[in-house]
Amino acid sequence: MTTLTPGNTNSLRWTFVDGWTIVRRNLAQLRHTPSEIIGTLMFPIIMIVIFGYIFGSAIPVPGGGNYREYLTPGLFTMIATSAVVATLQKVAADGDKGVMDRFRSMPMARLAIPFGQTGADLIVSVFAMIAMAVCGLAVGWRVHNGIPSMLAAFGLLLLFGYSLNWAGVYLGLRVRNESTADKLAPLYLPVSMLSNTFVPTGGMPAWMRTIADWNPVSALVAACRQLFGNPGVVQSTAWPLQHPILATLCWSALLLLIFVPLAGRRYGLTAR
Repeated sequence: MTTLTPGNTNSLRWTFVDGWTIVRRNLAQLRHTPSEIIGTLMFPIIMIVIFGYIFGSAIPVPGGGNYREYLTPGLFTMIATSAVVATLQKVAADGDKGVMDRFRSMPMARLAIPFGQTGADLIVSVFAMIAMAVCGLAVGWRVHNGIPSMLAAFGLLLLFGYSLNWAGVYLGLRVRNESTADKLAPLYLPVSMLSNTFVPTGGMPAWMRTIADWNPVSALVAACRQLFGNPGVVQSTAWPLQHPILATLCWSALLLLIFVPLAGRRYGLTAR
């Protein structure tokens, strides 16, 4: 790690310098866990086959259109948001194995560990989205609103996923137990499923539709469909679905404002 002088441990510069070291450390670990890479790349293929071909024929698209084009933005969102589970598990595992204690004994910026973990997971998400895009193009998904809108959609996906990963870091620092983290992982599924990812929310019971419409995941999916130009007419009067791009930016900013300081504070507290 970078040698620091007293007083500059929490400076922004050293946060990035030491954080980048952690990014490289976490990415290097992937060479020893090829199953994680394979699983990340296989996920889009499995989801496309299951929902695009097996269930797709039974699910009508609002306003008409190809269901696989309707589905693909939702799968992009699942890739972006599911990274929080991996983040939680990795941070908890490092705490359980004593890796965090060794990090704390080194002269490094307090936010370097959270920054490095979220940065590495962001890079992994980029490659997962590339794999998803290739799978989507192979089954008929297309971008209809041009390259700038496409880049904006991917930017939103990465931004929201990155902000959510800070929540994963905080929870991992709180849990500090690999077994407990594994048990918490399934809690992600209701959040991702209770949304407009796979089906329109219009057919849900009123109370469930309200929850789904205000789910940040739904806003991100709707924003991607809008930017990609994919089918999925928004029929809800809920503000997040009427303004999905702005809503996603607001949710991302809120997550960062809450969990960046919480993660840093938690890491500092457990160091004492």
